[in-house]
Amino acid sequence: MRSELLSIRPGELKFPFELKKQVSCTMQLVNTTDNCVAFKVKTTSPKKYCVRPTTGIILPQGTCDVTVTMQGQQEAPPDMQCKDKFLVQSVISADGVTSKDISQDMFNKETGKEVYESKLRVVYVSPPQLPSCIPESTDEGVSPSSSPVVDNGSQTNFGYDMAPKDTGELRAKLFEAQASIARLTEEKKAAIHLTEKLQQEIARMAMKSKGKNSAELIKTTSGFSFSFVLIVGILGILVGYLVCS
Repeated sequence: MRSELLSIRPGELKFPFELKKQVSCTMQLVNTTDNCVAFKVKTTSPKKYCVRPTTGIILPQGTCDVTVTMQGQQEAPPDMQCKDKFLVQSVISADGVTSKDISQDMFNKETGKEVYESKLRVVYVSPPQLPSCIPESTDEGVSPSSSPVVDNGSQTNFGYDMAPKDTGELRAKLFEAQASIARLTEEKKAAIHLTEKLQQEIARMAMKSKGKNSAELIKTTSGFSFSFVLIVGILGILVGYLVCS
């Protein structure tokens, strides 16, 4: 689409429509004049679309990309027909004017200014489809998941149909072996722990028995020495009495 001042590409805004998904598209504004051009973008549904930038200055023979983002929609319109439209206004601006200097009065036709306008409609298109991952067979009547082989008149299937069954059996055997190994490991740990506990109990009992025997030996030895001294004392008294008499 082309106006007197700007060339707008593309001529309509196409959005890949998906429910509850935000999508964007870009339009390019091209200044086809030798003057600076100020532009402003409007829409009939400002709450539905976000435009960046909405205004700006395009240098002579320059370009400006405008991104239009549509918010996620809760429901699709009837027959996927959208009635929303966009309006691009443009005027020649003086040299040295920046985007901050743009005001609503610059696009006011009542002041006698020449304002150029271009309208763009919104079109909803289907989102791109992902490529299928299922291989297509080149021969009719032959399933892509199997490859029959004929051997001496008998037909044997060596395709993918047997793979899931074999894999399941191997996986079950692997799990059973892992469970057996884990059980044997636990039993080994329990046996080692019991052996260590028994060794500690035997050592403790040996130390207790050794201490008890030593105490009895000391007690016996002390008793023998006291009796011996007592007997010797009595005999000494008797001998002394006899000598004196």
